[in-house]
Amino acid sequence: MTSLPVVCNASPLIALEQIGHLNLLSDLFETVTIPPAVQRETAPTVILPDWVRPYPLIQPIGPTILRASLGPGESEAISLALELEARLVILDDRPARRLARALGLPVIGTLGILLSARQKGRLDAIKPHLDALLERDFRVSPRLYDQILTDAGEM
Repeated sequence: MTSLPVVCNASPLIALEQIGHLNLLSDLFETVTIPPAVQRETAPTVILPDWVRPYPLIQPIGPTILRASLGPGESEAISLALELEARLVILDDRPARRLARALGLPVIGTLGILLSARQKGRLDAIKPHLDALLERDFRVSPRLYDQILTDAGEM
């Protein structure tokens, strides 16, 4: 594990909590940092463990991020990742992921977390967890679903 920060948006925290695997984040990363908007967005549904650390934004959100019309959590997560020079930002929303990459941030999503956990032996299989996400209205294209299973060696 490395000490460089990992910043997360609300949707991966909520999705992993819904399928009982929020702990995968602590298995993969020492800590996970979240901005204030993500803390507010997760408050009703997720009791955040102590390894999820809220961190305030020091600088105002930049105009490039504001113009992207993202939600508050995505905007603040990208801004915080830039401020902290994060080694990774965890986002599921496609426009947010696209913007983060354009700004030079390494990005992973909930499915990437599951795949990484599978590859590191933290999960015996990924398919049941993908299916559990789908049952909770998590959107995954059939093509991406198949690709994740292939990458996990389960296809």
